[in-house]
Amino acid sequence: MTQMLQIHKGRPEDGQGRSDKEIRTYDFLDRLGIEYDRIDHAPATGEDPSLLAEIETSLEARICNNLFLANRQRTKFYMLMLPSDKRFRSSVVSKQAGSSRLHFAEPEYMEEMIDCAPGSASIMGLINDRDRRVQLLVDEDILKSEYVGCHPCINTSSLRIKTADLFETFLQAVDHDYIAVQAE
Repeated sequence: MTQMLQIHKGRPEDGQGRSDKEIRTYDFLDRLGIEYDRIDHAPATGEDPSLLAEIETSLEARICNNLFLANRQRTKFYMLMLPSDKRFRSSVVSKQAGSSRLHFAEPEYMEEMIDCAPGSASIMGLINDRDRRVQLLVDEDILKSEYVGCHPCINTSSLRIKTADLFETFLQAVDHDYIAVQAE
């Protein structure tokens, strides 16, 4: 049996050892008055399902797989928020997004547009997409959850944020909208 990760209210008391992009995320959420809970953990990637399950259980929030995608021509870019129990099927999501067949974008595009490294893609990265080059795609099941779990642009912490705060207040502040999709 694993020990529950410790939940903290809001940002870390001390920013020492934290990346600038993580601190910028906390600053942005705090300026908006969005409340969030945080847990710190080992780097979370899809390669360790037990850690992801522990994070989800500890946060009591649905953790999303965040996929950074592009069309074939690399002229349109997307972030897909997908529940961890669903799979990305390009043909299904592409049709709903109104785009040519989507595929995983190269890491340099993700780092350039949303300032997230592979394994840490997050809706929070839209803070850095000032040119609005990234279209957000959200699986409908995410929208039905009371809370969403996401990274603060790094994969060694996870946040729990009310879904309404994320998809109303946050997205309005970063001047983005979303397209609801139904993945399989």
